[in-house]
Parts: sequence; structure tokens; C-alpha cells
Amino acid sequence: MLSHLKTFLPPWMHDWLDIIAPGLQILLIIAAALLLQRLILRVIMRASDHYQFPHELLSPVRGVVHWLIIGGTGLLVLERLGVSATVLWTAFTSFAAVAAVAFFAAWSVLSNLFCALLIFTVGPFRVGDHIELLDTAEKPGALGRVIDINLLYTTLEDCTASEAGTLLQIPNALIFQRVIRRWAAGTPVPESRLRQGAGAAAGSPEPAPTSKAA
Repeated sequence: MLSHLKTFLPPWMHDWLDIIAPGLQILLIIAAALLLQRLILRVIMRASDHYQFPHELLSPVRGVVHWLIIGGTGLLVLERLGVSATVLWTAFTSFAAVAAVAFFAAWSVLSNLFCALLIFTVGPFRVGDHIELLDTAEKPGALGRVIDINLLYTTLEDCTASEAGTLLQIPNALIFQRVIRRWAAGTPVPESRLRQGAGAAAGSPEPAPTSKAA
């Protein structure tokens, strides 16, 4: 293609053509990447407005999209600059291996992030609801009002604590390992559940020792 273009250009531009052509290709790659990023982010924002996704979920999603596009753009630019495909593939596989090790090392944190995504999308409960986490359907557990849901923890205002304002921070992954009893916002929690939860939190008192008659 370059040899075909040289027939239409003056001789003094032939030496510059090997620089101008890759430069224009790089500019087109960068422009296409910026356009693609803008389109994807616009689709994400429209989906967020339609499905009412929380802002805590949009930030990591936008970050992932941003860095994926940057990585793909960087690989294409390096390929246009003459870096061999073997070198690029070796670098990619090395990075993938390191990322896989980091993934398994941070699995507990990533599982909380994934469970937060499920909480935001599926909606097993919302802020303002009262929930109770149960080991089984009969054994009482943590009981409180949901006051915050972030990417790592769900924060409850403990309804069974003796002191008002006591908070419970429960990892999101733990919520999906328990049975959940839910009272929607505005629905009062039965007094029997509050007394039962308070009794379980306090624990059963030990019997007083009996003194032997002399």
C-alpha cells in the first residue's frame, strides 16, 4: 500500500511516509478507543438509570471498562510501532498469570464484591429493611435494620443490643451463606423476634452453684 501511495507523492515525502502512515494509524486507533469508551459508558449510564443501579456499583464497572480499553489500545499501538506479536503474547500471558495468582490471593475480597453486585441487582433486601441472618430456619442470628450496603459490607443497626446505635458489619459473602428473614421497610419486627434475638445475643445464664448442707 505504501509503495502505491509513493507513486502519487513527490520524492521528498517518500522518506517521511514510513513515519506518517503509522502515526495516522495510531491516531485512528486512539480516536476509535475514545469513541468506544464513550459509547460503552453511555450505555452503562442508561442501564443504570433504567434499572436504578446504585452509584457504588457504577464506579468499579466504569473503572474496569476504562482499563480494558486502555490495555487493548496499548497493544494495538505497540503492534503498529513494530513490536512483534510473540513479544506481545508473552507479555500478555505473563500478566494473565500474575493476575490469576492475585485473583486467588484476594478471593475473599472479590467474593464480597461479587456478592455486592448480586445484592444490588437481585435485591434480596434494601436499605431500610429489617433482616435476620439465620444459621438454620430455627436458630436466631444477627437481627437489625439495614442502614448501608457497600462493596464489602452490609451494615445493620442491631435491634437486639442493649445500647442504642450498635452497628453490625456483615461481609456480603456471608449473607449468601445464611438463611435471611426479611421485614420490608415500614413493617414492624415482631416483639417475639426481638426478645428471642436479645436472649440469643446475651446467652443463657449459668445456673448458680448450690451449697451443700453442713
